[in-house]
Amino acid sequence: MTTHRIRVLLCDDHELVRRGLRGLLQSDLTIDVVGEAATADQAVRAAGKLQPDIVVMDVRMPGRSGIEACRDIRAQRADTRVLILTSFADDEALFGAIMAGASGYVLKQIKGNELLDGIHKVAAGQSLLDPSMTSRVMARIRGGAEAAEAGGIADLTPQEHRIVDLVAEGLTNRQIGERMHLAEKTVKNYVSNLLMKLGLARRAQVAAFMARQRRGSDAQNWGD
Repeated sequence: MTTHRIRVLLCDDHELVRRGLRGLLQSDLTIDVVGEAATADQAVRAAGKLQPDIVVMDVRMPGRSGIEACRDIRAQRADTRVLILTSFADDEALFGAIMAGASGYVLKQIKGNELLDGIHKVAAGQSLLDPSMTSRVMARIRGGAEAAEAGGIADLTPQEHRIVDLVAEGLTNRQIGERMHLAEKTVKNYVSNLLMKLGLARRAQVAAFMARQRRGSDAQNWGD
């Protein structure tokens, strides 16, 4: 268990859920709820300003997802851990959350005392997965990174293919927007979605990913 007070930011689009979580967390005298957010963008801004130890994050919210917010929060401050708390046992969301750097993924059916214990574990640097979902994650991981990459690249739309090539070249969202006549925010959403499809946590990994794809393609062509 941690010995200092744990600073927690709550992010859920339902006010009643946030109130319930705040009441539960404040019953633990070692936890401080330092803020709330109703959208992913609000969560990213609040995390940057308040610098919480843990963000308790819902997956499905208006606009961008909690997974996208998790990726942004972890990119701007690695010391902040994200605990995904959701009603949905969604394999894709679970795997996406892990790839985005989440420290835990639990269902809202969890008991109050178990959630409090989980927050302490995450604050102490441990990972937390709902036991019912662990086997599915391991099966997905055992499937192999190469198979996941191949499936991910096949799932990209023509527009996403163009954007991933430009990201691999090192262009910023603004530069890509100017090149493709898109708003910078639109490009940012595209990049977040394609990172999730490719199973990548950061845009800096895209160049290496594309290089592996090209090497694999060249090897296949050589064999043909």
